[in-house]
Amino acid sequence: MPSLATTLGPLRLPSPFVLASGILGTYEASLLRVAAAGAGAVTTKSCSLAPRAGHPTPCVLPWRGGFINAVGLSNPGVAEEAKVVRAFKASCRTPLIASVFGATPEEFAQLAAAMADAGADAVELNVSCPNVQSEFGTPFAADAAALKRVTAAAKKALAHSGTPLAVKLSLQCASIGEMARVVEGEGADWVVAINTVGPGMVIDPETGRPVLSNKRGGVSGTAILPLAVRAVYDIREACPHLPILATGGASRLEDVLQHFAAGAGAVAIGSAVADEGPAIFTRLAKELEEELSRRGLGNIAPLVGRAHA
Repeated sequence: MPSLATTLGPLRLPSPFVLASGILGTYEASLLRVAAAGAGAVTTKSCSLAPRAGHPTPCVLPWRGGFINAVGLSNPGVAEEAKVVRAFKASCRTPLIASVFGATPEEFAQLAAAMADAGADAVELNVSCPNVQSEFGTPFAADAAALKRVTAAAKKALAHSGTPLAVKLSLQCASIGEMARVVEGEGADWVVAINTVGPGMVIDPETGRPVLSNKRGGVSGTAILPLAVRAVYDIREACPHLPILATGGASRLEDVLQHFAAGAGAVAIGSAVADEGPAIFTRLAKELEEELSRRGLGNIAPLVGRAHA
């Protein structure tokens, strides 16, 4: 059978399908279910230094093949998240990527070091969540100078452990290719593209009021696939040697093949997990193996970046 193994920088994955942050990433048990289904890596829900309640319900709304959400980065804080990471790594060899977010470069550095110490195989900086802009100001992903400081601080904090660093970028910026150049220059081992798009809004036609308690929320799911594919393409064009983990809109093999062609070496699955459960990782792996065999390919390498030829 063809090999599904791939790499993200120094991190080797047995499969190119990764659990995206925010979906089934809060507890050890759910992460283990995803790993058992064949995911090449799992990503935790983003955590902060202190526990965070997030926004009140309703904060997640199913919307035509995806979601609009304003969860507000709810999480139990870094101390509890470290326990989840340790428990997972004690019983599972699947790579775990710990997602973190902070209000300052120093907070990102503290969080990155804590996750590395807990045993995370990589740290992902969530610099791009659009749901809390009113609290934290302009997202780091939209400000090149701020993004540079955050990436540099986290990279320095991980130097003692050698833990790989990823940065999750956003379309909410002037040029995602330029932002990728910024983080590549500060030593990011790969980028994740993209976060939810927006924020958007859904209004109840009966009441005339926004449905979400936060009014505005990030849009995910199949509707954003073309946007995510374009973002991956722009990053590959700007940074030909920077590994990319695509996330955004993928639920079928044809979606995955688009991300590969645009330049991604792995694809994270998020909203589609809510519909199909962890079994989506088993299905996609089987379909990809069959597709590689049909094409006479031994691995995914020939599929990656084909759109740039």
